[in-house]
Amino acid sequence: MIYQNECELIDGTTLVEKDNKLFCHDKEVLIQKIIPNMVDTIILGDLPFMKKIIFWAAYNLGLNYGVIPSSIHGLYQARGEGKVGGFVVPAINIRTLTYDLARSVFRAAKKINAGAFILEIATSEIGYTAQRPMEYSTMIILAALREEFVGPVFILGDHFQVVASKFVEDRNKELNNLKTFIDEAVDASFYNIDIDASTLVDLSKDTLEEQQRLNYEMTAFFTKYVRSLEPADITISIGGEIGEVGGKNSTAEELTAFMSGYLNQITGIKGISKMSVQTGTTHGGVVLPDGTIAEVKIDLKTLSDLSDILCKCYGMAGAVQHGASTLPNEAFHHFSEVNCAEIHLATQFQNIVYDYLPIPMKEEIYSWINEHCSSERKPNWTDHQFNYKTRKKALGQFKKEIYSLRKDVKNKIASVVEEEFTFLFDKLNIKDTKEIVNNYVTLVKVEKKKEDFFKDYNQLKEGDSAD
Repeated sequence: MIYQNECELIDGTTLVEKDNKLFCHDKEVLIQKIIPNMVDTIILGDLPFMKKIIFWAAYNLGLNYGVIPSSIHGLYQARGEGKVGGFVVPAINIRTLTYDLARSVFRAAKKINAGAFILEIATSEIGYTAQRPMEYSTMIILAALREEFVGPVFILGDHFQVVASKFVEDRNKELNNLKTFIDEAVDASFYNIDIDASTLVDLSKDTLEEQQRLNYEMTAFFTKYVRSLEPADITISIGGEIGEVGGKNSTAEELTAFMSGYLNQITGIKGISKMSVQTGTTHGGVVLPDGTIAEVKIDLKTLSDLSDILCKCYGMAGAVQHGASTLPNEAFHHFSEVNCAEIHLATQFQNIVYDYLPIPMKEEIYSWINEHCSSERKPNWTDHQFNYKTRKKALGQFKKEIYSLRKDVKNKIASVVEEEFTFLFDKLNIKDTKEIVNNYVTLVKVEKKKEDFFKDYNQLKEGDSAD
């Protein structure tokens, strides 16, 4: 895509800019031609200037056509007050083919009039998938525009995590690193942030309060920091975590110890609205030597008990389940029954993409991870286990190749993923939640000037692909 005067397409189609707002004379041309060209330029192009123009254009078009990045805080507050319930909000992590798979999400949602769903990416994934927050949010906005989805769109920064080893080595440096990530995410319209300081829980301490101290102190620290960045009239939805996913199951006593210490630290400001807990799952599932995924027994009673405490004692939405996308299909209807507030889904969608990759590309990817990720291989792992656990690390390296798959292959992947979303949305009971969301989520159009998208441009040389 080539711009003339920054908003006129050389091919004759014009995006009209007036008073810092963008419109298109022909919406069908916008949907069928301009948006795909924008995505091509972001993924396949190497000019930071062009990408930033598109980030601005996509955001502006989104606001003007009803795609509004929003905070889910109002809905979760209503849930904590007992005004709504009976459904589980899926937080959908898209690591690759972000635009195509996000389109599948919006199509599945529109079919059942769903509004209570989140699209998210974690800090750890931003690097290895090669998609910074501004690119990720732009892809979500463009996908929503392409599918003519109108209303609040919830974009989440998941696992904004304090790395324990780096925290011990240099506390201030690690905190500043995470603050920088949060700055970037909020600038990119991530109005939902999950703080994960559960890595700092020290089970060697004698009391639960001492075990959770660093966790609640750092969660409070970042709660205050996020609140300081909020655009006018937006309360960013913030989540906490008491049990590192993959570790021991969380307990009511741990939750109480965390909340007691945390609330004492944040007097006078709004706190977290949900809590991630551990109930027996792991991120990506447990892969067996033959490459199949081990069955997991979820502690649903723990999930139910902790959700009840969070709602009844603290007015919060409830507990959050991570590491769930590889669970058997028959497990998903249970989550709404136990008042789970939110469920995070990621690996299964990545697995579907890998299932349909051409064999030569897959072999090239596995060759790459064997060369570049060998240090992550455990001595007892088979090739199946190593490939399954590390292949996500190749998504950024092969980003352009995966995006450039034949149209029929990408369409097949998107179709299968849409079927998966349709199934999950049904089991999580989010049908007809569009009106519920509209009732409790206030639409706030955060106006941004073109220059807001060029804050760091002077530090980049034209032609550099650092963006």
